[in-house]
Amino acid sequence: MTSINYSDLIPNNVDLAEDRRLQRALENWHPRFKDWWSEMGPAQFQDKDVYLRTAVDVGQEGWAHFGHVQLPDYRWGIFLSEAEPERKIGFGEFKGEPVWHEVPGEFRSDLRRLIVVQGDTEPASVEQQRYLGQTAPSLYDLRNLFQINVEEGRHLWAMVYLLHGYFGRDGREEADALLERHSGDSNQPRILGAFNEKTSDWLSFLLFTYFTDRDGKYQLGALKESAFDPLSRTCDFMLKEEAYHMFVGASGIGRVIQRTCDLMHEFNTSDVRKHGAIDLPTLQKYLNFHFSVSLDLFGSETSTNAANYFSAGLKGRFGESSYSDDHVLNAHSDYLDEIVGSDFVTKEYSAITLVNQELRRSYIDDCAKGLRRWNRIISEMGVETVLTLPHEGFNRHVGKFRDHHLNPDGEIVSQAEWDKNKDSYLPSENDREYVVSLMKPVYEPGLMASWIAAPSTGINTQPVEYEYVKI
Repeated sequence: MTSINYSDLIPNNVDLAEDRRLQRALENWHPRFKDWWSEMGPAQFQDKDVYLRTAVDVGQEGWAHFGHVQLPDYRWGIFLSEAEPERKIGFGEFKGEPVWHEVPGEFRSDLRRLIVVQGDTEPASVEQQRYLGQTAPSLYDLRNLFQINVEEGRHLWAMVYLLHGYFGRDGREEADALLERHSGDSNQPRILGAFNEKTSDWLSFLLFTYFTDRDGKYQLGALKESAFDPLSRTCDFMLKEEAYHMFVGASGIGRVIQRTCDLMHEFNTSDVRKHGAIDLPTLQKYLNFHFSVSLDLFGSETSTNAANYFSAGLKGRFGESSYSDDHVLNAHSDYLDEIVGSDFVTKEYSAITLVNQELRRSYIDDCAKGLRRWNRIISEMGVETVLTLPHEGFNRHVGKFRDHHLNPDGEIVSQAEWDKNKDSYLPSENDREYVVSLMKPVYEPGLMASWIAAPSTGINTQPVEYEYVKI
């Protein structure tokens, strides 16, 4: 594999210089990306030196360099994981055949759509988080925000490379469109609903990185199984970077909980709002919202499209090789709980039509692990509150639950009961106003906002009080 040369305009390990047509096309796209970054990337911090991690290798060890860099000068690039010699397709009708290094004509449209949808999420999250730097709770958190932002930008480059390199004129047009849609734009919104939601505060950001970036983990993991080898290898490397995004969310919410519990213990009260912190009932409501919105990203429980993608070898299940079935699924059944009338009924389906739901189940199990860690913090402080994941049918707008109202416990409720209790399930306007009122920037090294505890360690062996962003 080609080594990464950072003197190139577009650092890469895909032999870009050997394909002059592709290189010119991407170099023509580069200034469009830079314009988008300037217009829609982090506001008011483009001239600040930020302590960022830059990929310099695709190996498991020693793959990143740390140093201060201004955001517009960050070296976005195109990186694929090392090729697996003689890799075979692991699922679907072509199971056991050699993987594809070019796009089969019959799957061209479907593969392009999968890449476009994934690619659309990357700049969308940057746009959603554009103004968060202005209310960062510490320089440590500010740096983490920017690290996520630049890596989402790099993931956009990963998808654009595939579109330009393998899909001809249609791919180039789709790559341009990735910069023309914008989060929350009424005329040209982002493709998936969760990426048009506002991220107006840091509590939402931390929960977004825990729940919504975790959806990204499972979508990328499913695409990593793809028979189209360049897509598989691209997603494999993206997953290495995505892991940090989820860490920011998991550790960040843990720090919010720690600060809340510290104040509850210090002042012997559950009403920590008077002390400038986020109370646990409010956190639970925010958790309910972000979890339910993220569940919608997996699509409908039963899906002919997902079945076709699986059968064709385009998109598998997360950790496909860990399943003990035949990885074809035509002769397998699975079961799904759904609402008929006013009751839950278990129905049998062909397993291949429930691939989305299987991915969602894996995601829910993974989300629950974080809650166990958060609840351990609460328990160790002697607080009796337990955070919970709401029922998977709660507050759903996609799939079989979209026309029903369920409370967080999974009980079917009427429209009237939902309207009456909605503000106890989900953040009310007052809740959101209160959380936003806490969002005051703290730019002094080592200091933290009132609502979040300090991290236990800094970044890359640096102390917590290190000047991660030079204001």
